[in-house]
Amino acid sequence: MSDVFIHDLAVVDDGAQIGKGTRIWHFAHVRGSAKIGEGCNIGKGVYVDADVEIGNNVKIQNGVSVYHGVTIEDDVFCGPYMTFTNDMYPRAFGDTFEVSKTLVKKGASIGAHAVIVCDNTLGEYCMVGSGSVVTKDVPAHGLVAGNPAKLIGFVCTCGKPINEEVSKNKSVVVLRCSSCEEQVIVPTEAYGQKVG
Repeated sequence: MSDVFIHDLAVVDDGAQIGKGTRIWHFAHVRGSAKIGEGCNIGKGVYVDADVEIGNNVKIQNGVSVYHGVTIEDDVFCGPYMTFTNDMYPRAFGDTFEVSKTLVKKGASIGAHAVIVCDNTLGEYCMVGSGSVVTKDVPAHGLVAGNPAKLIGFVCTCGKPINEEVSKNKSVVVLRCSSCEEQVIVPTEAYGQKVG
């Protein structure tokens, strides 16, 4: 674990794989079969459960628990105290616990205090508004907000909202970012689901 910073008050169990340049701050706990990539920042009080896989350059802010069944790809931002779940029908009794998976794709951003209900995928470079409750898949570059979260627009890779239509046909809509000029292609079906 060369070039890894682990705060004296963090707990990293034997067997955990931590990539170079990753920083793990105080009161964090990383379980032994977890895999964390390079250049990540694991904030105060973060819990990374067994068998969780986290990509490179991921920022997980204070107070987040990443439970078994969650996979986080590269360049993801998890805001303070956002919540992942991993059981659709939880009970404190019995032995019916069944992990439902969650996939957070490359470049996605999740706002503070958002809740991600399991068995969903957050698409590449999507953005989840603070306090939102995500109950279904979010498309790539989708901007969702509310409880339950609804698709209210699209964002560029740079994170800014994009509204300018360049072209549109039966299968895709091409949008342009007014900030960085990047063009983003979204499926016409997803574009048609936008509300607001």
